[in-house]
Amino acid sequence: MPVALVTGAARGIGAAVVRRLASAGWRVVAVDIAAEAGGDPATLPDVTYPLGTREQLSTLAGEFPETVADVVADVRDAEALHSAVATAEAEFGGLDAAVACAAVMAGGTPLWETTDAEWSALFDTGVTGVANLARAAVPALLRSRQGRFVALASSAAHHGLWHLAGYNAAKHAVVGLIKGLAEDLRGTGVCATAVSPGSTRTDLLDATARLYDLGSMDEFASHQLHERLLEPDEVAAVVAFLCSAESSAITGTVVHADGGFRP
Repeated sequence: MPVALVTGAARGIGAAVVRRLASAGWRVVAVDIAAEAGGDPATLPDVTYPLGTREQLSTLAGEFPETVADVVADVRDAEALHSAVATAEAEFGGLDAAVACAAVMAGGTPLWETTDAEWSALFDTGVTGVANLARAAVPALLRSRQGRFVALASSAAHHGLWHLAGYNAAKHAVVGLIKGLAEDLRGTGVCATAVSPGSTRTDLLDATARLYDLGSMDEFASHQLHERLLEPDEVAAVVAFLCSAESSAITGTVVHADGGFRP
């Protein structure tokens, strides 16, 4: 059975990826910061919406008691991710895929009014967190010889979004990181790719709607050719394919799972 590690796993796209992989016969280490209900202001003081909870993470693992292990870890903590990778190798025998889904939303003002704290929140979790996972996971993926590293970018990596320049910059950085990582992995058999979702029905999109003072996240649907929001499982299906052996021709690039997003 192949083994994956997924960050940002308590809910949203991360949880959908865990369910997709586990249902397809993978063993999965599901990682999340797992704050208490209402968020943890002592841990992420500049994120104004509730984070995924310990209960959500443990409930997810409980759906697959033999094949999913839940690990509480902050992707900003490099040592915690090294420990999570060690858990995958010790409990499940190796690591075949690592999926970086953890990210946060902050902003809602012009760039020149963005605070240092908001900027740091976006980059510390959404970019450094991806790099931390790569540094921890790639040595294990190299041992599998056909490993996969997948990071969630965003349509924001390809289009400017009003009052979200910091988020734009962070997601552009994820794409750049993946392209550089793929070059570093040249000839190894390990692939590195990014997935850029469009507006997807998640708590992060709900937080974005509140930044824009929208009545509902469904108002974002008009920006996609599908004229509806994507569901997390639709994006997870793309991620799961990229984790598979069948994705061997795809590396160093971005898959746009965005429903035809147009800003």
